[in-house]
Amino acid sequence: MILLFPFFIVISIWIVIDDGAPVFFKQTRVGKDEVPFQLFKFRSMYKDAESRGQLTVGNTDPRVTKSGQFIRKYKLDELAQLINVLRGEMSIVGPRPEVPKYVVFYTKEQKEVLRVRPGLTDTSSLHFIDEDAILGNAKNPEEAYINDILPQKLALQLAYVRSRSFFGDIALIFKTIGKILGV
Repeated sequence: MILLFPFFIVISIWIVIDDGAPVFFKQTRVGKDEVPFQLFKFRSMYKDAESRGQLTVGNTDPRVTKSGQFIRKYKLDELAQLINVLRGEMSIVGPRPEVPKYVVFYTKEQKEVLRVRPGLTDTSSLHFIDEDAILGNAKNPEEAYINDILPQKLALQLAYVRSRSFFGDIALIFKTIGKILGV
């Protein structure tokens, strides 16, 4: 966190200049043992974005600010989740936490992903790193998410939960950094 603090400051200033405060976007997500928590992200959309729909509809989403386009491209909005890691609500690697609205679609087997602490990255994050583009091309983004993407994400997350290891997590961290940087 100390090394990333200068980035936090620069991102925060850019967001405030672009669309004012607040700097963080908070959203209820479902964590370990189905306990809800407030997930932090650097705000990449206009302040009233949630009132105009919840699901991101891709790279052309008019709710995304200019600074938001950049911080989303390089996943910098996710850095704020280090606050959730420090609070013990998340870990670096683990299944990505979902909003309650979509957790209701989980089967009993899929709820197994909720037995571990959610993380900043996992195999489904890498597989769907271009999720915004996929949803942007869908006729009905929410339907595509629920019927196509969510089941695939959960299958990848279940596989991770059942075979996780320290060295596997280290590999996922490096793969995530490489994918973000395009290496």
